[in-house]
Amino acid sequence: MGLTQDLGRFVAQLRYAALPEGAMHWVGLAFADTVGTMIAGRNEPVTQRLVKTVQPAPGESRLLWGAQRVRTLDAALVNATSAHALDYDDAAQKSHISTMVVPAILAQADALGSSGQAMATAYVAGYEVFAELIRREQDIMHNFSWHPTGAYGAIACAAAGAVLLGLDETQSANALAIAASHVGGVIANFGSDTKPLHAGRGAHGGLFAAAAAQQGFTGSLDALEHPKGLLTAVSPNRRVDLESPSEAGRVWKITRDGINLKKYPACFCGHRAMDGLHDLIVEHDLRPGDVSAITVHISPRNKATLRYSRPQTGLQAKFSMEFAMAAMLHARRVGLVEVTDEFVQRPEIQRDMAMVCVETQDVDDPRRPGEVPFEIIEVRTKDGRMLRKDVEYARGNAVNPLFDGELLAKLEGCLVYGGVADPARPLFDRLIRIDQAGGTAQL
Repeated sequence: MGLTQDLGRFVAQLRYAALPEGAMHWVGLAFADTVGTMIAGRNEPVTQRLVKTVQPAPGESRLLWGAQRVRTLDAALVNATSAHALDYDDAAQKSHISTMVVPAILAQADALGSSGQAMATAYVAGYEVFAELIRREQDIMHNFSWHPTGAYGAIACAAAGAVLLGLDETQSANALAIAASHVGGVIANFGSDTKPLHAGRGAHGGLFAAAAAQQGFTGSLDALEHPKGLLTAVSPNRRVDLESPSEAGRVWKITRDGINLKKYPACFCGHRAMDGLHDLIVEHDLRPGDVSAITVHISPRNKATLRYSRPQTGLQAKFSMEFAMAAMLHARRVGLVEVTDEFVQRPEIQRDMAMVCVETQDVDDPRRPGEVPFEIIEVRTKDGRMLRKDVEYARGNAVNPLFDGELLAKLEGCLVYGGVADPARPLFDRLIRIDQAGGTAQL
């Protein structure tokens, strides 16, 4: 049995009772974090532009966590784009799984009345299928053109949709195959409205594929592993494993790797350096006028991803190490208020970005391909001191997690930013134990 059919069987046979011990910890975090970022992003220009473009028709699924109900596919498209609009959503498997899979699940569950256990199972299915695809690629996709979120997202969402629809093995395999023709997303579009659309298209394409398979629509049952299939198509140097048996359901990636929650609404490639500079600022009570130069030593992949050295917009600033350092130096934080056009264009921010130098290290962390073992942040002060901080894991990384209070505070901040006055605690408690919810109505 080839990979496409093997994953179809895994998806069709997966049950809540079979989820590995510890999985619900990560599932709950994914739902709580993603719902927060989705609400925070719902008034962003990209989200509102998309709503005007799509003009969603009435249906059964909630649009942007509000009272309006639209067609399920439209809800998935818009809600997932909103969740990724601020680049505040979690990261896992070298990409953004939750920002696609959670909105897709909520949209489908709204229409079907699915239980919390079904939603949790669907999330694990999407996560494990995505992880199985990403582990087969030997090269770093970010170093080339493909954004893994766009390349594999529709497949993950098709797996989640297949679980909720109760598809059998053949239908599930067809859903994955159909989704293989719904992929896309290039690194060049980072810093524009199109980057969050990668998540929206993944959610939309995946749910479409599952629904089409339910109606008998077919795809090639080797669409993933065929030499002319998806894995080969998106592999930068064609160094991709097309033959080994699937690990899905045998080696659980969700409990092994978890998810990385973002402390800052910006590309995760800059988070270690932001933590390091923040620590130096606090330890030495640094002020903007005290600093003459900042040098950051990171991996080639991260430098290539953080492509804007002199950003002029909030969207571009999310992919700029120079902005991250200047903003942290002036505000002592990088939050939703800082990643805006107005803040980015402040004269002092534009000026101090020029004193930030980004260097690459010629060393690869065997535990994290594409990363360096430690990012090094060096600050030269005007009185001649050289301050240094080495950072192994960003705050929020799966092995260096945020505290529960920080997670609740993030959700509270997201609700306020998204215009919701209700208290965050009841919603947080429901989401963190999503498997105990009777359905989306209880949320």
